[in-house]
Amino acid sequence: MKATLTEENYLKALFHLVDSESKVTINELSKFLSVKMPSVNNMMKKFADKNWVIYETYKPLIVTEKGRREAALVVRKHRLTEMFLVKKMNFGWENVHEIAEQLEHVHSTLFFDKMDEILDHPKFDPHGEPIPDKDGNIIAQDLQKLSSCDAGETVIFASVTLSDDSFLNYLTERNLLLNKKIKILKIESFDKSVTVEVDGKQEILSRKATDKILVKK
Repeated sequence: MKATLTEENYLKALFHLVDSESKVTINELSKFLSVKMPSVNNMMKKFADKNWVIYETYKPLIVTEKGRREAALVVRKHRLTEMFLVKKMNFGWENVHEIAEQLEHVHSTLFFDKMDEILDHPKFDPHGEPIPDKDGNIIAQDLQKLSSCDAGETVIFASVTLSDDSFLNYLTERNLLLNKKIKILKIESFDKSVTVEVDGKQEILSRKATDKILVKK
């Protein structure tokens, strides 16, 4: 039986929250989804029946391999849709998240396989996040936050940790786009704001912004 819309939203939350040991707490899920903890507990009992998680009262959830794959396939649908909207329908990267939130719940595997084929099997979405393959496998990336880099370094803008429209508009207005070279000129000691140079133009970025920008060296 296919996952319901609500179950898919929970699966996607598990994908984003799970740690390196495949663990996540009920409290983390509750806060992430803005759902009361008793409701989360009830849903996780259902997930345990499907062997998507290992559930024990008062202990962190353990996401099983089956659950990880199910979660990755929901994320695959979302990220493929975002890429299709940008590449084939000319949407801006700041305008695709909400539409993808709706289309990700289409259950037709053929629909998304065709989308993948039309896009020539992209590895990353418009925000630089890896797209899981049909088996739920995902490319590991060696990225770090811009806020963790040092003055004098030149890095490549690789991804964002937040695809919020206002944040993406903020980046677009400053010509901070994927694959751009970012030269770090100065880091302020009092508020950790960062002066960067992109395409010969200087911009001052807040610590909040640099925490959400992922780069590679």
